[in-house]
Amino acid sequence: MTEEGDRRGQGARPARAPRRRITPDYLQRAAMHYLERYSAPAAQLRRVLARKIALSCRHYGEDPAMHAAALDDVVSRCISSGLVDDRRFAEARAATLRRRGRSARAVAASLAAKGVGRELAQQASSAGDEEELAAARKAARRKRLGPWSRADRAASRQRDLAALARAGFTITVARAVIDGPGDEDTNDGPLA
Repeated sequence: MTEEGDRRGQGARPARAPRRRITPDYLQRAAMHYLERYSAPAAQLRRVLARKIALSCRHYGEDPAMHAAALDDVVSRCISSGLVDDRRFAEARAATLRRRGRSARAVAASLAAKGVGRELAQQASSAGDEEELAAARKAARRKRLGPWSRADRAASRQRDLAALARAGFTITVARAVIDGPGDEDTNDGPLA
């Protein structure tokens, strides 16, 4: 390869390090490394570690089932030490999604996708009428629907209602936001 090709980043890629063989210590370190960077429920941590096990076993021709006990042990240690707490994760994630303008349905679906149990997801995502209305206003403002639309409100009313319905808001809440005044939310900050 020429010197010019090397300067443009077209040289040979460095050799990838070989896959690590799965050991209980390796799984524990991998769990700690993952939990340092991300907050996760137990099911999400289990999926991440199981994926590491599957990749390593595929590389070394082993059976992933022989590491099931080590996986269970690592996840249970993380839970017992308090590093993984599904309730705390669900409440924090639900609060974050509410601030972004997500509906209670969307919050519950997002939590369920992360591996939070159905009952816990419903508890964490439950919101009062005022919170749901505030979330719908944030969503409408962010998407420039209804009062925040630059187009004719009457002409785009059905489209705006449908957008909020797809976001998981009830038709009553969607109508209140789309047909209501938009300037009453002065604490939402500038449009992003």
